[in-house]
Parts: sequence; structure tokens; C-alpha cells
Amino acid sequence: MPDAVATNETAAHLIRHGRLQANDWRVFAPEADTEAGAQLPADEPGWIVPLPVWVAARDTLRQRQHPVAVLLAPATKLNDLVGEDGQVDPTGIAFIAIDFPIYTDGRGYSLAQLLRTRHGWQGELRALGDVMIDTIHYQARVGFDSFLVKEGHDPHKALAALKTFTVHYQKTYPKPKAPELLAA
Repeated sequence: MPDAVATNETAAHLIRHGRLQANDWRVFAPEADTEAGAQLPADEPGWIVPLPVWVAARDTLRQRQHPVAVLLAPATKLNDLVGEDGQVDPTGIAFIAIDFPIYTDGRGYSLAQLLRTRHGWQGELRALGDVMIDTIHYQARVGFDSFLVKEGHDPHKALAALKTFTVHYQKTYPKPKAPELLAA
């Protein structure tokens, strides 16, 4: 089986549950000439698989020792992720990541809101791609609780941006509390 192509944004910083962390997750990219589920990343921590790979190998990936994250593109139809009951089954999913290829593409906001309100996703929801200081506050308002800050943007300023506004006129969507914060 050919080796997978991995991209790792080690220089970027991750904001997760209100804290800065190093990012140790990488996106799995199967070779272009193979089917989505024909090759899979190794069963080790830190893999994010695109939704087509998840759909093609869902049963296999759910049996692994190390859960994978599922990456949604902006044009994703959530029918591929949700079950017959309309809910996302969290089995084998470490978190759901939504790609923002350019900051002006707002479809990721809609996906996050739908996952939180209509499809029962209570796990971590991560924004990645063109995630900038200016967008983080708004992404948090629709349900994101972790953000891979775009390289070249100060992660400390991005973290501070989460507190940009203290009064809101629009509804916000509930986010689950971080597991480590619940135990405290």
C-alpha cells in the first residue's frame, strides 16, 4: 500500500477550549489515483481524514485504537455524515474539522451551526484553513471550540479576539464544555 501524503501545520498554533496548544494533527491525503477508502492512514494518533475517506471506510476506522478526526469541505452535504436518525454518531471520531479555504467563504459557519443544532454534534468542532484573528469570534458564536490559526497570525491576539464583544444581539449556539474543564 502506498504511503499517505500528510500535511502538518507545525508552525501554526491551535486554540482549543480557550487555551493555546501545539497542533499535532495532520490531514491525510490519499493518492489521487486510488479510491477514497482504498488506502488509510496508520492506526496512530493525529490523523484528520476527509469525509469521502470516512464514508468509504467508516466501519474500519471506527474499530481503530486511535480515533480519527473527520474533515468537512465547505460544500459538504451533511447527509454523508449523519445517520438515519439525523444525528452524528461520534463513535471513532476524535473531532470534526471544517475547512475554510478562504475567509470569505461562509459555508463553514452554516455547517457548524447545523451540526450543533440539528445534528446533535456535542464533540469538538475545529475551524482550520484561512482562520484569522478577525474570524475567530464569529466562528465561536456558531459552535466552534477549537481553531487552527493561520500561519502569520499572532495566536495570542487570536485568543484575545474570542472576547472581542461582550454583548450580542443574535442567538449563539451552545458548545460543550471541555472534558478537562468538567473534571475541575
